[in-house]
Amino acid sequence: MSDRIKKNIQDFNRRLKDIYQEGLISVILYGSAVSGEFVDKHSNLNLLVILNNTDLDNLKKAAGIVNKFPMINPLFLTEEYINTSTDIFPIEFLDMQENYLVLYGKDVLKNINIETRNLRFQCEGELKAKLLNLRQLYLRSHNNNVAFRSLLFKSFTSILHILRNVLRLKGKQPPYLKKDILRELSSEFKINSEVWEKILSAKNKEARLSNKETEDLFIHFIRELEKIVDIVDKL
Repeated sequence: MSDRIKKNIQDFNRRLKDIYQEGLISVILYGSAVSGEFVDKHSNLNLLVILNNTDLDNLKKAAGIVNKFPMINPLFLTEEYINTSTDIFPIEFLDMQENYLVLYGKDVLKNINIETRNLRFQCEGELKAKLLNLRQLYLRSHNNNVAFRSLLFKSFTSILHILRNVLRLKGKQPPYLKKDILRELSSEFKINSEVWEKILSAKNKEARLSNKETEDLFIHFIRELEKIVDIVDKL
C-alpha cells in the first residue's frame, strides 16, 4: 500500500474522531488492504465504522469526508446491528473477520460467532439466486458478444467468492487466491476444473476466447454450478 493511501486512511480516521468523538466506537480496516493483496487503483479500501447511532441525521455529519475520500468505502454500523445480523450475513462477517486491523477503539469482530447452518443457508440462497439470474441474462446477452463476455467474467468472480465460503462448510480454511480456491473446490466437489481454469485464464487475459468458445464455456459453467448447488443443498 502506498504512502498516499496510508495517509488518506489516517486522515479519514482522524476526521471521524473529530466529528463523532465519544459516539465513535471503532474504526476497522478489512479486506485486501490487510491481507496483502491490495493493488492501488484496483482494490477496494474498506473501512468498518462503528457508531453508537446510525440514524441518517447522525450519518449526514460524515458526508463531507466520505465525498472527500472517494477511494475509501466506509460501512457504518452499530454493535447491535452486528450482533443481530451475523445469522443473515455470515459470508460478509466471516470475510471481515478473516483479514482486519483495528485502527481505533473496540475490536467488535473478535468475538462474533457464525453458525455453520446460517452460512449454508446464505451460500445456498445466493447460489440459487445467481443461477436463476444467469439463465435470464443469458437469453438477453448471448447475441451481444461484449456483454456476454462481461457477464461470464463478472459472474465467475462473484460466484467464486460464494464458493470460497462453501469450502468453510467442509471444515476448510479457504485460500485467498482464485487459482487456489479452484484447486480446493475441484478436490472437494469433483468439479470440472478445466472449465473454471479456462474462464480464469481468459479473465486474466492470459488466453483469448472466440465468441463460440465463450458461449460453450458459459454453458459448461452453468452445468458445473448446478452440480455444486445440488451438493450444497444436501450439506
